[in-house]
Amino acid sequence: MRFSYLVKEVSTGLRRNLTLSLAVIITVAVSLSLFGSALLINAQVNKMKDYWFDRVEVSIFLCGSISDSPNCIDGAISEEEKGQIRSDLQGMTDIVDTVFYESKEQALLRFKEQFKNSPIADTASAEQMPESFRVKLIDPTKFAVIEGAFGLRPGIEQVVDQRQTLQKLFDALGGLQKLAQAIAGVMILVTILLISNTMRVAAYNRRRETGIMRLVGASNFTIQLPFLLEAAVAAAIGSAVAVGALVASKIFLIDQTLAKTFTFTTFIGWEAIYSVIPIMLGAGVGLAVLAAGTTLRKYLKV
Repeated sequence: MRFSYLVKEVSTGLRRNLTLSLAVIITVAVSLSLFGSALLINAQVNKMKDYWFDRVEVSIFLCGSISDSPNCIDGAISEEEKGQIRSDLQGMTDIVDTVFYESKEQALLRFKEQFKNSPIADTASAEQMPESFRVKLIDPTKFAVIEGAFGLRPGIEQVVDQRQTLQKLFDALGGLQKLAQAIAGVMILVTILLISNTMRVAAYNRRRETGIMRLVGASNFTIQLPFLLEAAVAAAIGSAVAVGALVASKIFLIDQTLAKTFTFTTFIGWEAIYSVIPIMLGAGVGLAVLAAGTTLRKYLKV
């Protein structure tokens, strides 16, 4: 089959069904944009987990004069008890990486920095702040060992695992990820149905031509190939638009907005975009050809 003939047939088919072809392009673009976004959200959640879990700490809050915990019935912790806790922590070299003591004054400075735009920062005092040991673990999953060793010790108000707070954020992001995947799945299904309908209309409009080709001995593949290429070209254009939207989101949304606003965390790099692009292009063209081929086997029987 001559290349020039295929090009002519494909361009003619796209022009004949211009409205449906545009609908396929737009639907593929929207579907793959959502699909690619779901993949990037998954990559972002994993990157944030790696970033934060590597920095996560266990906070051991010490009893102060205003503590109301059952562990603090004897009042504020003594210097001897603080020294023993520090010594015990530093002795756990198999699970403890570093130990940092935060005084009331240091806690107040950190509190005022966190809430510098809030009126409560002006009313806080050092006496209201708890002393604490900030413990970085070699393996953040070993929190239970620290809690078991220090959770009920006199002089310690509570032992807090920062992972529990972060997990709520990751659970919320995971819900967003599932929602994006569900919407993308529905849109991909709509795309398959639209491509199938487009091929059915195209086959009906050109039934006389395909009938003549059948009579002169053309094979099924020869008859179906122009239709398959029409679907592939429309899907490829839609996929390219989706890739362009994803690249624009990386440049304008992630790099120029989110990364500059939320400087306390890290965001996905271009390697994540590059890894998603082939998947999007392959999924778009592959689904289009599959949907078109399945439909044509039924509607090109003359």
